[in-house]
Order: sequence, then C-alpha cells, then structure tokens
Amino acid sequence: MSASRGSLSSQHNLLLLLPSSLSHTTPPPPPMASSTTTTLSDLPDVILSTIISLVTDSRSRNSLSLVSHKFLALERSTRSHLTLRGNARDLSVVPRCFRSISHLDLSFLSPWGHSLLATLPPDHQNLLALSLKLCFPSIESLTVYSRTPITLDLLLPQWLQIRHIKLVRWHQRESQISLGGDFKPIFEYCGGFLESLDLSEFYHWTEDLPPVLLRYADVAARLNRLDLLTESFTEGYKSSEIVDITKSCPNLKDFRVACTFDPRYFEFVGDETLSSVAMNCPKLTILYMVDTASLANPRAVSGNDSGDSAVTTGTLIEVFSGLGNLEELVLDVGKNVKDSGVALEALDRKCKKLRVLKVGQFQGVCSASDWRRFDGVALCGGLKELLIKNSGDLTDMGLIAIGRGCCKLSKFEIQGCENVTVMGLRTMVTLLRKSLIDVRISCCKNLDASGSVKAVEPICDRIKKLHIDCVWSSSGEEEEDRVETSETNYEDYGEERSQKRCKYTLEEEELHCSSFPSSHGNGFCSEDRVWEKLEYLSLWISVGEFLTPLPMTGLDDCPNLEEIRIKIEGDCRGKRRPSEPELGLSCLALYPKLSKMQLDCGDTIGFALTAPPMQMDLSLWERFFLTGIGNLSLSELDYWPPQDRDVNQRSLSLPSAGLLQECLTLRKLFIHGTAHEHFMNFLLRIPNLRDVQLREDYYPAPENDMSTEMRVGSCSRFEDQLNSRNIID
Repeated sequence: MSASRGSLSSQHNLLLLLPSSLSHTTPPPPPMASSTTTTLSDLPDVILSTIISLVTDSRSRNSLSLVSHKFLALERSTRSHLTLRGNARDLSVVPRCFRSISHLDLSFLSPWGHSLLATLPPDHQNLLALSLKLCFPSIESLTVYSRTPITLDLLLPQWLQIRHIKLVRWHQRESQISLGGDFKPIFEYCGGFLESLDLSEFYHWTEDLPPVLLRYADVAARLNRLDLLTESFTEGYKSSEIVDITKSCPNLKDFRVACTFDPRYFEFVGDETLSSVAMNCPKLTILYMVDTASLANPRAVSGNDSGDSAVTTGTLIEVFSGLGNLEELVLDVGKNVKDSGVALEALDRKCKKLRVLKVGQFQGVCSASDWRRFDGVALCGGLKELLIKNSGDLTDMGLIAIGRGCCKLSKFEIQGCENVTVMGLRTMVTLLRKSLIDVRISCCKNLDASGSVKAVEPICDRIKKLHIDCVWSSSGEEEEDRVETSETNYEDYGEERSQKRCKYTLEEEELHCSSFPSSHGNGFCSEDRVWEKLEYLSLWISVGEFLTPLPMTGLDDCPNLEEIRIKIEGDCRGKRRPSEPELGLSCLALYPKLSKMQLDCGDTIGFALTAPPMQMDLSLWERFFLTGIGNLSLSELDYWPPQDRDVNQRSLSLPSAGLLQECLTLRKLFIHGTAHEHFMNFLLRIPNLRDVQLREDYYPAPENDMSTEMRVGSCSRFEDQLNSRNIID
C-alpha cells in the first residue's frame, strides 16, 4: 500500500541555495547604467537543458522545477527516471508532461502487492494501460510488481522497445501458472530489444526460467545482464540449471545467481559448474555467485569445521584465466575453500580490470608469512572494494599486508574473522588513510563497538560510511588487556623483521596521534575526535541490548550524519523484560543533521498475541524499540516491525502506532508490514506527513489480508484522508 500527494515529491532545499537572481519571488536589483545583469535563466535553452539533465538526484530536480516556469518546463522535458506512487485507480490522471521518461517504476503503486489494474473490468484495464503509454511513450526500462502474468500481458504490448525489465513479487507463486508462464510475455513482446532481466526481488521456481531461455534462444542470446540473486530461495539454482542458462546466454556481461555450494545437496555447484560458467560466458565483467544459506542468514559465522566445498584452487585459476574482463567478482561459498591465496594471486595476473572483490569462506586469503613480499589478495593492487567474510586464518599481519598491497581501497568490509584485532585493523586503516571512506565491521570476536571505532579513528576526518556491531562487552581495562594480547600475538610470528615492521607501524600511529593525550600508551587516542564527513552510520544490535552506550564509544561528535540504519536481531521468546524501559533512540538526538532512519526489526522474532508469564509479546517489544523516537527530527523513516514466524505475521501494533505519531517532522513513512486501519489513522496526526507506504516485502507475503488488516477499501480510505489534508509547504 502506498499513499502520496501526487506522483512526485518536492523539496525547497536547492532553491534556497541558488542565487537570488534565479528566484522569481525576489526581484533582481536594477541594472547599472554601464552594464546589463545576466542570470542563469538567460542561457540558451539547449545549454540550460543540458545542465539540468546532469542533475540526477530526484529531490534536487524537484527543487529546480520550482525556480521558474522555464526551469519547470526544462526539468520535465529532461527527466528520465520516474517512480509512481499512489493508488492504481488514479493512473488515468497521471500527468503527460514527462515525455522523456525512459525508466518507469510501477512497483510501489497501491494497493501494494495486488496485480496491477486487476480490480478493474477488462475494458478499463486496457484503457488505462493505453493511457500509460500516451503519458510515457519512450519507456526502455520497466519495474513492476507482477503477481500474475496478466500484468505483463497488459503493459508490455504498450512498450515493445523495452530493454530492461525488473519483476517484483514477494507472494508465493500461484500453482495454476504454467511452467515458465511468468516469463513468456517478456520474451514474446520485448524479444527484439530485451537486454537485461532482473529477478532479484521476484519469487519464482528455478525450473521456470531455463526452458523459456531455450525456447527463445535468439532473445536469450541478446541478453547481457541477468540477475537471479533472489533472497527468497531456499535452495537456489541447481548446477544443471546454471549450465543451461549460461549456454543460452553466451553474451552475458553481468550474471548474478543464488545457488548451493554444499556438497551434501543434490546438484550442488562445484568445479564443473564454475568452469562451465567461464566457458559459456567469456564476456563476463560482473559475476556474483552466492550460497543461499548466506542470503538467508548473512551474519552466520561458519567455523573451520563446517566442512569443505567442492571448489578447488586449480579450478578457480582456470575460471579466472577464462574471464579476463572481470571487474566485479563475488564468491560467497558458505563452505571452506582451502589455500585460496594461490588462486587470488592468479586473479591479479589474469583479471587486470578487477575493482570489486568479495569472498566468503575463503581460507588463506593472505598469509603474510614474509613481510618483504605480498601474497594472496594483497597482490590485487587495483581493487577499490574488498570484502572478506568468514576467513578463519586471517590475522593482523594479513590485514597489514592487504593495507600495503591494496593501496587504492575506498571500501573495506570484514565479517566473521575471529583472529583479527583492533591493532591490526587500525594499522591497515592508517595505511589506507588517503583512499578509504567506507568501512564495515561485523561478527568479529575481537572487535566490539568500542574496538571498531578505535580501529577506524585514523580516518575519522575522511570516512563517509561506517557499520559496527553494538557489542558493549569490553571495559577500558579489558581493551588494554586485548591490546597487550594483540602485541603478544605479533611476537608469535617469530620473525624479527616482522616484529620491527609492526613496531615501526605503531610508532607512526603514535606520531600521528601525538597531539592527543593517550590514556594507555598504546597508540590509541583517547581524546574525542570529530567525524566531519560521516554521513551514514549502520548499527547491528542484539535484541534486549541497549543503544545508549553508543556515544561513549567515540561517536558522539558527528556533525554531518544524515542517515542511520539500525538492525535489531534475535529471538525474544524466552527473554525477560529489559532492565531499562527503552532501547535508547533518544541518544541519537545529539546528531544535529540526522533526518533519515531505517529501523529494521524484521529479524526480531517473538510472540504476536500472547506470551508466557514473565515474558513480553511483540507489542511490548515494539514499545521498547520505539520509545524516544519522537525526540528525533526525522523526515524519512523506514520501519520493519518484528514478526511471529509461526503465523507469518509482521504487523504494526498499537504502541508502535502511538509512538510513530509523535514523529512530528516526518514527511515520508514506509512500513514494511501490515497494519490495522484504525492504527494507520493515528499517523494522520503528523502535520506534514505526505507519503506513506505499507508493504509486505518479505517472503512469503500474506496471501489474503485479514478482515482487520489493511484491505483495498481500507487502503483507499486512508489515502483519501491523507491526501485531503492541507500541508503548509
């Protein structure tokens, strides 16, 4: 469900930054006798339209359109991307002034999740589909919620020149749909131009796609992008299906697929499958192959005893040799790939264009046995983004070697590496100070919240995005003990040259921090730092823990922090009532520019209706999570309610609706779940709220809305009330 005041939103921020001569509300000063005043509006339309077309941010474009009638006309004529919100019944009044739109997104229309125009008579459906064509005649990219193939049968004949299609569906596939029926309209109507198909948010059966690709071989051969990285899969694509797909699409440049690498499963992905992908699609520049277990539980930390995969080093070298154009590579295997360093060295030699590398469960990525020479991934000097996940033998010396060898990294993510400590990561960050602006640290035993912040302190004046786990296990004394232990671990390497190198690096850090008093004498700067450029902060927190210690980790001074994402995860069942009445969202009020929040409780599991004695149900947990949110000056909020998986229910509760109505500055509110109609009416008390969406974008989405939940009629009534209000600006 979605509701908005029109199909586009408007902001005045950019208008306020423009010179006063551009605003029609303030008259320009009288010209001097000896010269004439020239403004931006005096530029020829051809030049001005080129300038406006270079503005990609939709909010900035909306603000540009408010400058004058001339700017309005030029902005409309140059806009290429548009997302429609509002009720599907209002498609007949969509404006016809956006004639240059080439990318159209219809997946957010309300009632959300229903087949587009399905509630209308057949003749009305065809008329509205034709109306969309008249409003947007030049569509080349289409995103649509396709619950049944009827939606595609209505829309695709209107735009036969479509090159890119993205399908969205979180509901279960209806059993009466014939094999491949979800995709046949795409290949029948758009076969002459189709280049890209995105099914990353579309639940389907894996056996549906290969037969269609084989039947329409000429269309499949023209595809250059195919995204099958679908999170709702349980087992993913089988080995034979991947082979058939790659044979049918030999010209793919971007291939992403969810599969199973576990040898215990039937038709698992191993050496033979990887070799087939490289042989069948030699033009690949982007390759993502991710185990479905990693998609279902991205924070799972697999130990070395989790078993070995069927992927060998020799095959990886062969694959890299056949894919010389690779620019992005993601291999999250879920099972151990031993001695992978040799293969990663070959990756550097064979794939010179590689810029993004993400590996999961690879062992031996960088041994750093000799500080004088690089090995493993440290040889990939052209990388700009690197993710290392669940590498059980990665040590501090390996991180330091990566920092020295991969000197162009702008983004680094480490997850589930238990042997890495604060000292090693801090040294690596120091070596990458000139380029690193995005760091993610998660599931590392020796890197709690305080340690993670200390590790990235050397780039506190440069970093723009940061993720840490809110684990408050360490006190100051424990931190000092861990640093001493870390230094002892360096000595264990047994090489005198290596010890000297590590000591030299730490001395450099102490010199760098010499202007700040040190509390421990170990290179850590205890004085507070200003995180000047930090714009995005991501946090993970276990259910039952508190957010209030966050400022004490050193993240208390972030003057430009605009967006924060908080993911709360865990099983509430069996937990006692927390000792404090709230999670601690009030502490975020110290960030003056914080305006966007994503509060994700979707993986918080509990009792929806009743709970055993001395335990809390989900409504009380929501009260705990949301208390204090009204103290923040948020303009946008994405909220995922907690869920009861036993009844497949993720619904807004009465306490949460009452607390959300206290967010008086909200302009946009997206609730990823269901809600009772009378709970939604609480939100009408937010004075400037202008865009509300209610979406069940989780699998499996409820098949039928319950009588007390949001139905088509309830959705329409709420939208009418929301849109009828007078908003000041």
